[in-house]
Amino acid sequence: MSSSNHGARRVLVTGGVRSGKSRHAEELVCGWAGDGPVVYVAPGPTAAEDPDPDWAARLDAHRRRRPSAWTTVETRDLAGVLRGVRGAGEPVLVDCLGTWVTGILDEEQAWDRPPAALLALVEARVDATLAALTATDRPVLLVTNEVGLGVVPEHRSGRVFRDLLGTVNQRLATACEEVHLVVAGRVLVL
Repeated sequence: MSSSNHGARRVLVTGGVRSGKSRHAEELVCGWAGDGPVVYVAPGPTAAEDPDPDWAARLDAHRRRRPSAWTTVETRDLAGVLRGVRGAGEPVLVDCLGTWVTGILDEEQAWDRPPAALLALVEARVDATLAALTATDRPVLLVTNEVGLGVVPEHRSGRVFRDLLGTVNQRLATACEEVHLVVAGRVLVL
């Protein structure tokens, strides 16, 4: 089904590391776009800011397995991208909100701030992203890690990350029509 026939559809795809959530999201968005274009948003470190070889390898792996008509946008400004894609057009796939949260904290050099200050910092970005997400007419697929079920290191930054990403997931899920939980490649639509 093409995105022009789909309307304003928003889906949150969540699962643990190596659960198959990204592949599931790519299959869903291909169902919306067919062989047509998709805006793939990688909300992590940009190559210009931080040439992280692991992140670059992850993006390259995604590029190799997806259609050539897709455009990759590397940015930490998720709300800005969503504001920029208003109107009918190709679907948007954001992969992954976990890298977006860590990117916000890295960008602001905020890892050592008190948890309440970190939450306020992330909440401001979530507010802007929610406004942009609900304003776009394009189908949007958000991919995230399910921290409620995942193994999170039992140290301060692990707990902070879990709590922040859990809040992000809950808030963005409120703007989505569907949430898909992926476990071991199996999908449960919530």
